[in-house]
Amino acid sequence: MSHRYLLRPVPVEQQQQWDEFVSASTAGHLLQSWGWGELKASAGWYPIRLALWDTERKQIAAAAQVLRRTTAHVPLSFGHLAYIPKGPLLDWSNLDTPGIVPAFFSQVHQYLRKQGALALQVEPAHELARCMEFMHFQPVRAIQPRRTIVLDITPGEDILLANMKEKWRYNVRLAERKGVRVRMAETVADVRNWYRLMETTSIRDGFGIHTLNYYQQAWQILAPRDQTRLFLADYNGQLLAGILVGLMAKQAVYLYGASSNEQRQLMPNYLLQWEAIRWAKQEGATSYDFWGIPETDDESEAMAGVYRFKSGWGGRIVRFPGNFEYIYHPLAMRLVRKVLLRDRTSI
Repeated sequence: MSHRYLLRPVPVEQQQQWDEFVSASTAGHLLQSWGWGELKASAGWYPIRLALWDTERKQIAAAAQVLRRTTAHVPLSFGHLAYIPKGPLLDWSNLDTPGIVPAFFSQVHQYLRKQGALALQVEPAHELARCMEFMHFQPVRAIQPRRTIVLDITPGEDILLANMKEKWRYNVRLAERKGVRVRMAETVADVRNWYRLMETTSIRDGFGIHTLNYYQQAWQILAPRDQTRLFLADYNGQLLAGILVGLMAKQAVYLYGASSNEQRQLMPNYLLQWEAIRWAKQEGATSYDFWGIPETDDESEAMAGVYRFKSGWGGRIVRFPGNFEYIYHPLAMRLVRKVLLRDRTSI
């Protein structure tokens, strides 16, 4: 059976085919898109896309975008951490398919070892804890949020509005009535102006943000591929708020948001989310992921306010299995773990 499935690196010339496979996969996710790998390459990661080729059916049976990080000025071959975010892309609904899962992981392990990986971390998008443990992975600290709220956006707009909490529906209409207007970013200057709001929001709410260059890269890489939009809310020419939303595999993902300290009574954030949901629905998405809520429902949680905002749209809570690690070189990994795991922020 191992001769049937062969692991191959995917060349840059096939990036469109890669994204088509990701988009069509039941496990597809924006963080497995080619563009997301390019974005992370601008932030110190080295992406590689690996496809498991089925020689009998002449098609890809499984795949994974692997992000690799090493210490400064050290070649990957001297030791690095490999990480698969929201993957791999396997048909997890059919784990009994002969050979695919063991063939995929055995060949990935062999390939990464030769490339100099010290360990592989896998953070799947679906509940696979038992499967990962069976494959001798051990749970480790999660990188991406363990819980989120996902809204089914297949119903009509009237039903989506009706399923919101009353206050949310009221605030959407209030923003419209008061003259808040939502548009999509069209220039780098739009991104820069939005970044100023990111800085304001970071100070106000006490969380870290990426550099301006990172957000510009995200917009410049993903927007031309129709995989992201930056929605901006204006009032009388003044920028009040903005959100960056991704789109892949019929799932919209709310990635980043920022708002001004001024005119908050106009509720621009509510109208922004509603217009992003409408856009995602028009683009063929079936779900809208609000991306990350606290681990518990405790009101003392640091992000309890964010949780309240995201929970009012009518979605359901989804818990992810977390992060799993397979170590190739235990001693070396212990020595460099803190260095290799630095700056691994969520998205």
